[in-house]
Amino acid sequence: MSKPIVAIVGRPNVGKSTLFNQIGKRRLSIVDDMAGVTRDRIYMDATWLNRDFTLIDTGGIEIKSADKILTQIRAQAKIAVDEADVIVFVTDGRSGLTADDEAVAKFLRGAKKPIVLAVNKVDTETQAQELYEFYGLALGEPIGISASNALNLGDLLDAVVKNFPPTDDDIRDDDEIRIAVIGRPNVGKSSLVNALLGEERVIVSDIPGTTRDAIDTHFFSGGTKFTLIDTAGMRRKSKIDEPVERYSVIRSLRAIDRADVVLMLIEAPVGVTEQDKKIAGYAHDSGKGCVLVVNKWDIFPDKHDRSTNRFTDDLRERLGFLQYAPVVYVSALTGQRVARVTELVKFVAEQQSMRIQTSVLNELIRDAVAVNPPPSKKGKAAKIFFATQADIRPPKFILFVNEPELMHFSYLRFIENRLRESFGFEGTPLKFVVRKHKQTPDEQ
Repeated sequence: MSKPIVAIVGRPNVGKSTLFNQIGKRRLSIVDDMAGVTRDRIYMDATWLNRDFTLIDTGGIEIKSADKILTQIRAQAKIAVDEADVIVFVTDGRSGLTADDEAVAKFLRGAKKPIVLAVNKVDTETQAQELYEFYGLALGEPIGISASNALNLGDLLDAVVKNFPPTDDDIRDDDEIRIAVIGRPNVGKSSLVNALLGEERVIVSDIPGTTRDAIDTHFFSGGTKFTLIDTAGMRRKSKIDEPVERYSVIRSLRAIDRADVVLMLIEAPVGVTEQDKKIAGYAHDSGKGCVLVVNKWDIFPDKHDRSTNRFTDDLRERLGFLQYAPVVYVSALTGQRVARVTELVKFVAEQQSMRIQTSVLNELIRDAVAVNPPPSKKGKAAKIFFATQADIRPPKFILFVNEPELMHFSYLRFIENRLRESFGFEGTPLKFVVRKHKQTPDEQ
């Protein structure tokens, strides 16, 4: 199922980004005393009480401001609130309840979503005793925290998790293949969905952003059940004079999380963009199967016998982490090669679900080690004792070794390449876990 989404919102300079960084244990959001530093939504995966969720940081909301940039921030925050399952409303315990807090609270109540009220910068018991005024927001019990000192974050996250949707609300057919159609705005996602379905199931428009919500559509092809998830295009941020670059992808993140295979659309006349890299990178990191669909091939300039080969070479160079993804050139508008898309999706889904017998896997590892021994450091060589496949979708392999820190990523890439040469695994990333093996006297 898709991970619950938690949006952190509030007026400027109350510590939203500091809280975001503390929960994620990483400094992803820029923390600065200047109001308005976080302009676009930024996301991060987090875990609490064994529940995975996606956390969104937002810019400070100033309800009454007419400033162009602040208006854009407000619009970004509204999208995050609309997409969220739970909202964490952050206020400032030092400055107390303000009219701006009350305006934001009114804005949030209209969303009709679970709201957890966090009063930040509460570092002492004396400050904690002054939380009563925040009851005036009528948003339930305020939870005093100190984001900078990581105080009382457990109670806050407990309250957040209590509001998550139940985990069994996404029952699915095991034989069904879920497809997320992803890409930048206006690359032809909705047109491709219509072409795959053979009918006008979703609105098609040349205006970027026409698709506002993910739309699930079920269909059968060749005896296989598919579910198409059409997603809103991921927008490039507005150009602004500030070295703080973020982009918003949350609708497609939810769709990618729910998918087995993603169709990553590339616009042929434009080629691969930086935004394409970011979108495809999330799908890769999420372990999803991937088919690269080059759309609008019918209007690609300078077509000749080798044009697809040259375009594919450029794709492989620009999207180096997706070397395993098959490529298909289509025109969603004319239907050119669209039938090939579902064939590739089914093929990739089969590759994702492939299991390698442990004996066969270890024989391959032994052969690979004989050809190219593991790396060594300071006279000590890495040694692989045993390997096993732990999971599918994506295939996950565990390597038991003498010293995990000696197992360089480049050697894991070598092992991955040998696996792909022998078994294919086309269209799917491979995951590796390196664990320390308890050696017996004979192995030492």
